Amino acid sequence: MEILYLLVPVSVVLVFLTGAIFWFALASGQFDDLEGPGYRILDDDDMPVILDLDQVPPREGR
Repeated sequence: MEILYLLVPVSVVLVFLTGAIFWFALASGQFDDLEGPGYRILDDDDMPVILDLDQVPPREGR
C-alpha cells in the first residue's frame, strides 16, 4: 500500500510529460500534412535517364 505514495505521483508526472510532448508536436506542425509524404513517394520519377553516348566524356586509360 505504501508503494502507491510513489506510483501515483510518478504516473501523474508521466501523463503530464506525455501531454507536453504531444502538445509540442502539435505546435511544431508535425501533424499538418499526413498524406503528402505518401503521395510524394508515388510521384517519384522511376524512368531511367538515357544518356547520349556522344556527350559522355571518355574514361582515362582506355
